Amino acid sequence: MSSNKYLVPLAFIGMMFFTVGFATGINGYFVPFLENNLNLTSAQSYLVIAATFLAFLVFSFPASSIISKIGYKRTMSLSFFMFALAFALFIPAARMESFALYLLACFISGTANTVLQAAINPYVTILGPIDSAAQRISIMGICNSLALALPSVFIAAVTRKPIEAVGLVDLDKPLLIIIGVVALLGIITFFAPLEEIKAEGEENEEDCPYAAGKTSLWQFPHLVLGALALFVYVGVENLALLTVLDYAQGLELPNPEHYTIYPGLGMAAGYIIGIVCIPKFISQVKALRICTWLAVLDSLAIVLTPPQVSVWCVALLSFACSLMYPAIWPLAIVDLGKFTKKGSSLLVASIGGGALIPLLFGAMKDWVGNQNAYWICLPFYLLIMYYAYYGYKIRK
Repeated sequence: MSSNKYLVPLAFIGMMFFTVGFATGINGYFVPFLENNLNLTSAQSYLVIAATFLAFLVFSFPASSIISKIGYKRTMSLSFFMFALAFALFIPAARMESFALYLLACFISGTANTVLQAAINPYVTILGPIDSAAQRISIMGICNSLALALPSVFIAAVTRKPIEAVGLVDLDKPLLIIIGVVALLGIITFFAPLEEIKAEGEENEEDCPYAAGKTSLWQFPHLVLGALALFVYVGVENLALLTVLDYAQGLELPNPEHYTIYPGLGMAAGYIIGIVCIPKFISQVKALRICTWLAVLDSLAIVLTPPQVSVWCVALLSFACSLMYPAIWPLAIVDLGKFTKKGSSLLVASIGGGALIPLLFGAMKDWVGNQNAYWICLPFYLLIMYYAYYGYKIRK
């Protein structure tokens, strides 16, 4: 597919990555929102994120079956209507003040997210040359990151209230608007000019000798280790993107919602660097190595600097995270041949790390305090560093 030919598909996929970012931003908004309105502990409030990302563990492989049966485009369209259902459930959850119903709505939203990401991640990866996949994913990442802070800003604009004054029933109007928009996007996607594409070796084994003769995903060490790296990455990325509001509120800083824009800007800045530099100036591997070093150093700064400085380190941690996902995905999915869809599902399942690690973070926050809870990031970034230097090369 020529570069001109896939510009239009990239535009549609960018819109879908924007939706993924918005849905993730909703999670970040609900953590302190429900903690305040339902009198939850920190560990309980982070169940919102856990419920959302648990869906990635449960539905990633069924999502690949859906793609095989109805194709990429129809799967993408289906996911938008699933999002609409999830957002609709938030309204009765507020009326009933039911935390359990909120968690169910978050789980359905996570299922929609799983189905959508199972389609759009491999699609954008195999849409062009594999050595520039990180560049394309970085473009998609900008669309994603720009949407992260939008829920807080959008809800404040519609309700005309600061975040600490927004009550449960105040969300009815913004949620109805969101439901209408995502349903419309589902219809638009159904008629979008998106071709069904195949990865190299997916139809003809001779095009991918490394995958020929293999019978299981577990015979691809670089994929399995990539899935592990992605699992811990998504967890710590969520901490970088979604906890700054909660952290700023805990420090009783004025206008804590203003801090929510900086993680998205940090991600966008890193993505822009990736778009400009990959693969022309640096490879995907080198970009990953640089980012892991930045993340390790910033993680130490978060726990070792004064809280008023530390909050900015949390806000800027997303910059270090920015090129990890775009680099890990193509490094892990390369050379899978006929296993490409199933391999993509394994990587999507790894996004379930977003369920476990924030939950552990919430428990640590109750145990050792807000700032010291960020120690959890350090070993996970060191694991990603191992993959950047050694893990991606293992082929036996």
